[in-house]
Amino acid sequence: MKIRILGAHNCESLDTKCTCLLIDDILVIDAGGLTANLSILEQLKLKAILLTHQHYDHIKDIPPLAMNLFLHFSSINIYSIPAVYDALSNHLMNGELYPKFLEQPENNPTLKFHPLEPSQTQQIAGYSIMSIKANHSVPTVGYQVTSPDGKIVLYTGDTGMNLADCWKGVSPQLLITELTASNRFEDFAKEKHLTPNILKQELITFRQLKGYLPQVVLVHMSPNVQEEIAAEIPVIAKALNHPITLGYEGMEITL
Repeated sequence: MKIRILGAHNCESLDTKCTCLLIDDILVIDAGGLTANLSILEQLKLKAILLTHQHYDHIKDIPPLAMNLFLHFSSINIYSIPAVYDALSNHLMNGELYPKFLEQPENNPTLKFHPLEPSQTQQIAGYSIMSIKANHSVPTVGYQVTSPDGKIVLYTGDTGMNLADCWKGVSPQLLITELTASNRFEDFAKEKHLTPNILKQELITFRQLKGYLPQVVLVHMSPNVQEEIAAEIPVIAKALNHPITLGYEGMEITL
């Protein structure tokens, strides 16, 4: 399994792109930094997209991807919870802001949406995908992705604290999780995002439940506090006696 981080932040700039993961060049998780980082040919090779929730930084590249596919007479399957379909169809692609690519062309829409529910497992593009409920400000799911050769990555999506229920049913070799803010924003973040201190407690719980810690990579960082995060994470890693890596655009991980 090869994972390329197309976007590792929650804001877009010349140097930062919104969260987006590409697995084996065919499976995408979240679409914040998708189209600007892939050629048209690479976009046409994609087989499926998993979306975690409806917030703009996670779905913003779905319309331009749809336009590229439409112009090349191609289509793609999108999987997510019903709230994401509602956001895409009622707002981003409602026929006024952008074409209704979830419905058009008639009888063969460019975007084929498949609703998921938390804790559901199904085969998607050759992978076993399990959706996992996260703790965020809107309905959100993470995804555990198992490749045909048994490699397993878990992406939490945006989430706050109290992840014990999420950890119980998973067994990843790699955990890619959000870490949005530094510790000084802990009170603000805890209900919907992670900070280093909150992450530490969640990883302690993971180790208690599972007896190990997987490789840990962080994404969805706020660029304005990334230096603070970069200073605080080594302290947490030392306390856990386990490496934790800040993700970055273009980072490649092989399992």
